Amino acid sequence: MGSRQISAQLGNRVQLGSQYMNSCMIEVAVGVLLREVNGEADAPTVNCTLRGQCTYGSFLLAQRPEGKSYAGFWEFPGGKVEEGETLLQALERELHEELGIKIATAYPWLTRLHIYTHATVRLNFFRITVWQGELHGKENQQLSWQTPSNLTISPVLPANIFVLRALQFPPLYAISNAAELGSEKFMERLQVALENGLKLVQMREPVLSREAMRELSLRVVQLAHIYGAQVLINSDIELANEIGADGVHLNSTQLAACNSRPSLTWCAASCHNADELQRANNLGFDFVVLSPVLPTRSHPDATHLGWQAFATMAANSAIPVFALGGLCCDDMEKAWLHGAHGIAMLHQAW
Repeated sequence: MGSRQISAQLGNRVQLGSQYMNSCMIEVAVGVLLREVNGEADAPTVNCTLRGQCTYGSFLLAQRPEGKSYAGFWEFPGGKVEEGETLLQALERELHEELGIKIATAYPWLTRLHIYTHATVRLNFFRITVWQGELHGKENQQLSWQTPSNLTISPVLPANIFVLRALQFPPLYAISNAAELGSEKFMERLQVALENGLKLVQMREPVLSREAMRELSLRVVQLAHIYGAQVLINSDIELANEIGADGVHLNSTQLAACNSRPSLTWCAASCHNADELQRANNLGFDFVVLSPVLPTRSHPDATHLGWQAFATMAANSAIPVFALGGLCCDDMEKAWLHGAHGIAMLHQAW
């Protein structure tokens, strides 16, 4: 995919730099370069047959050279958006100047406001999966490939630290479906999915009694942890703590009533509009699910967001946004192009 194709598909998202630039705000375009464990840069895929997931093994950080503010700190490469540039144009220029590469494939991702003592900046992050040219530090800056679970360099630029947490999430968020499949068949399907790389599961079984939910969720957590996967419990913070789950996933009603982030390792929420998404950001949640993107099997005639509205909302989020509603794994690429971190699935996940 060439740069012109990327620009066309990102649409309004890449225009934010020129539209919102003003004297009080510095727009910055930032690239999160990703590569697989073997060092090859290529787009990740989700295997629909095996329900597996490819997540990148490492990302690139660059050390700020002497003479710049925060010299010696590590950061994701990028720079200021000049007048008349889109975000993507600015990023292409900056990465060519800094690293000697040309972007081939990039996806809009996170946007975060950061206030320094000398300036207020809006950081617009793109995930870059394919590039051309030999990557090297053209400004004699040090470069380092790192992994989210084993960061070996420091200090990291304060405005970039939140990205390290976001990079820990895989692109597929599977929602349990034991009510339809039956508990035993669901556990069989879960094990197959875990064997093929599933790393993030939400336990959501509203028709089960609390005791039945506790029993099934405990089995799921124990099995998932064997494979290094994480489990979030829908709606029940107490149950999540009780069974040693990794976090909780609140519904939109609970999010509205929430005054602070629950004290679990991971906290997610279901959102259906921009206000709910902003609330989750303000409370410091780790990620959200935004839905419904497309008509769903259970509610085919219900109002849905559509991809453009989804992209507009996701463009303002500093935390990962998963797309949900009427999707299958073949929609992953489209979701990335519209600013999603990945997709969440119920029926299609199993």
